[in-house]
Amino acid sequence: MLITSAFAQAAGAAPPSATDMIGTLTPFVLILIIMYFLIMRPQQRRAKEHADLIKNMRRGDSIVTNGGLIGKVTKIIDDAELELEIAPNVRVRVIRNMIADVRSKGEPVKDQA
Repeated sequence: MLITSAFAQAAGAAPPSATDMIGTLTPFVLILIIMYFLIMRPQQRRAKEHADLIKNMRRGDSIVTNGGLIGKVTKIIDDAELELEIAPNVRVRVIRNMIADVRSKGEPVKDQA
């Protein structure tokens, strides 16, 4: 006949040992460690810097929003919003988290009484 008999492995094969498991898991652990140091830590650092940047904004700062608007902070409304002057006499309200960058730090404008 053309079909040959298939033989199973020997029944006396040893179960996988702890060293086999360590050898199998080592590449995955190394990949996770590399991902942490190359991706996650820099992302956390950038997020912390952005939070500090947003927290330290004040009137007179020139900023760029995520939408590409460039303007000057005229008024801090509350912890979540601020007023931005994008052209003479054109003011918009912006959510603080939508600010991408502070281009130049300005001195606070004194209110004239």
